[in-house]
Amino acid sequence: MRTPDPQAAAAEAARDAYGRLVAWLARRTGDLAGAEDALADAFESALQSWPRDGVPDRPEAWLFQAARRRGIDAHRRRLVRDQAEATLELMMVDREEAPSEDHRLGLMGLCAHEAIDPGIRAPLMMQTILGLNAEQIGRAFGVAAATMGQRLGRAKRKIKEAKIPFEPELDRARLAVVCEAIYGAFGIASEAGLRDATQDALVLGRLAHRASGEDPETGGLLALMLHVDARRDARRLGGRYVPLDEQDTGRWRRDRIVEAESVLMAAARHRRPGRFQLEAAIQSAHAQRALSGRTDWDAITDLYERLLAHNDSAGARLGWIASLAESRSPSTALQALNAEPSEVTDTQPGWALRAHLAEALGQDPRPAAEKAIALSPDPAVQAHLSTRYFATR
Repeated sequence: MRTPDPQAAAAEAARDAYGRLVAWLARRTGDLAGAEDALADAFESALQSWPRDGVPDRPEAWLFQAARRRGIDAHRRRLVRDQAEATLELMMVDREEAPSEDHRLGLMGLCAHEAIDPGIRAPLMMQTILGLNAEQIGRAFGVAAATMGQRLGRAKRKIKEAKIPFEPELDRARLAVVCEAIYGAFGIASEAGLRDATQDALVLGRLAHRASGEDPETGGLLALMLHVDARRDARRLGGRYVPLDEQDTGRWRRDRIVEAESVLMAAARHRRPGRFQLEAAIQSAHAQRALSGRTDWDAITDLYERLLAHNDSAGARLGWIASLAESRSPSTALQALNAEPSEVTDTQPGWALRAHLAEALGQDPRPAAEKAIALSPDPAVQAHLSTRYFATR
């Protein structure tokens, strides 16, 4: 059945197939930027021809063939035939369908290669596999679109010039880097409200978990993302930001929570706890509020302390301090916060936590809240903090 709206059909194909098609083309040519360019030309051609000729029965196959032809033409223009022989031969394989192989895991490994700057790995994955543009990615990272575009371009040139291999199977070290990048992309897409990209990141998490032979840490990553995604409909209501402790648990997706718990329990049976498993366990403890109506803050504090032994990050430290306010006392938490270095406290979450603790202790939260508001890139979070600390004072 043909989709009547060509633009909608192209958008749907982009959501469903972009990463798979880029991965297949890049694997054959070794040129990530060239694969993206070929696919971009194919989408442009679709928007021109589909309104005239009708949407094809298999849009993904049509796009694949168009991109493949454009890739061949580009190689012919750039290289003499004897240099391009092998690549052209591979790309000219006669296929009526889009490729059935899923090479996205290999493309993730390419993006997460140790030769690539760690700071650009998640953005590179977001663009090449999730199909986000430089403006969307830059906004998520608080970087100008032009600057992000330049950084992504440099990374792709490095992949091509250094001949970084496209490896369909990943060793444990590379898989760990891929997991970090997947979670980075998931978190950024989730915070930015990019629902399609968030769901695609979940798919990548499932791919990584299967490819690892259900390694406990990839299971922890998948369970963590499932728990976070379970709350997406409760996190924003009418554009208003709702913090975790105020969310309506009736809006949490129970199917996601059940799946997350199953994956996490399977991982725990290996008795090899790691960063992602512990983060997932913290989210699991929060999820119990949907069943019991209460949060076990003692358990969460203990889990954060165990997490810090594996991953001593600013986020984990602030989470631990926030849990201390509930399991011990706000004064204990404030004392712990004051003992942290500026790189932990002089951040948006650090100032937001300081405002929360000041209010709990009967102190003026507004100086800290002002700094938290100024540092937040999210208008909904800014509005939430303004309403909470300034509207009734």
